[in-house]
Amino acid sequence: MSELELVKTLHLVAAATWTGGLIVLGFLVSAIRKATDDRSVLQAAAKRFGVVSWIAMTIAVATGVRLYFIWHAEPEPFLLKWNLITISIVVALIHQFTAKRTPPAVRGVLQLVILILAIGIFAAAVTLPY
Repeated sequence: MSELELVKTLHLVAAATWTGGLIVLGFLVSAIRKATDDRSVLQAAAKRFGVVSWIAMTIAVATGVRLYFIWHAEPEPFLLKWNLITISIVVALIHQFTAKRTPPAVRGVLQLVILILAIGIFAAAVTLPY
């Protein structure tokens, strides 16, 4: 396997893990809320997802930067994707640092925004010439 194939594979797996995890977490949160009033169960699931999602995001960003340099790409086609990634990271950090103090509805909206941004990142990636 060439470096390009390896980096591209890692990038796609990490991006799919992050985005897929967001989708699963959305359904998981509602299932946990229906199953129990014990907030610690929901917090444990969110904490575990946080670890996995930040690892996946870090790998996706690192491999994305590497792919950019492997391709010797022009920056313009990547600007939309980079901007969406940056906004996603900022919103995810806001969500993570304010989750304990915000009501469930606000947390849910932030999670939805992150998911929409993640889907936007995939859509932006599809339009890239590489």
